Amino acid sequence: MTVENDDTQNGVEPPQRGHGAFFGRRKGKTLRKGHAGLMAGALPDLRLDLDTSAPTDLRTLFPTAVGDIWLEIGFGGGEHLTQRAGENPDVGFIGCEAYINGTAKMLSQIEQNGLANIRLWDDDAKAVVEWLPEASIARIYLLYPDPWPKRRHRKRRFLGEDMLARLARILKPGGELRFATDIDDYAAYALARIARSPDFVWTAERQSDWLTPWEGWRSTRYEAKALREGRRGAYFTFRRIAGSADILSAS
Repeated sequence: MTVENDDTQNGVEPPQRGHGAFFGRRKGKTLRKGHAGLMAGALPDLRLDLDTSAPTDLRTLFPTAVGDIWLEIGFGGGEHLTQRAGENPDVGFIGCEAYINGTAKMLSQIEQNGLANIRLWDDDAKAVVEWLPEASIARIYLLYPDPWPKRRHRKRRFLGEDMLARLARILKPGGELRFATDIDDYAAYALARIARSPDFVWTAERQSDWLTPWEGWRSTRYEAKALREGRRGAYFTFRRIAGSADILSAS
């Protein structure tokens, strides 16, 4: 679905977009007063400033001491991001979600749980991927992205060849791209591109490796919907290979 022209909700203006076409829903029901207040009051302090250059050390984005930086692309309602950030207070998290209602829910969970190790981007995640420094991210989550099932729309799928190369640029050698989907065709689509990629290797050694969720997994609303509709999720871990360029830069 293409983006509607008017994304304003309760006086909340989404950031201006200028990073290419974005396909997907930007808004749902009118925000509750509390959520609208968080979008206006809390989000500006947590939103990444992509109009400035990214800091060489991303840890400076956070008010508390963190080590590795993890990125979640399309956090939905924020269930997974909230859980992981709470479990790992020494990790800095960057969460991207263009759906306004999802960002509002995430802000509410940050406030309720007192999470200081999260920064947000409430627009197209591609802009963040371009903004981030090379080899700055230790782990990327892409959980139940829009499968764009129609053949003519497959080019809209997030995990294509070009995006894999861009994700490889920001991932540290040995870093992980964790991808979950309940759509068999999207799983096959992603695996075919991973097989052709010089930057990633699929870590699975047996069927149970990709049929079993990652340790500590908390089901998301999208996974729950898939299960209700009779679809089972698959959980893929792709590791960033250290190429010759990485070895030269480290020497």
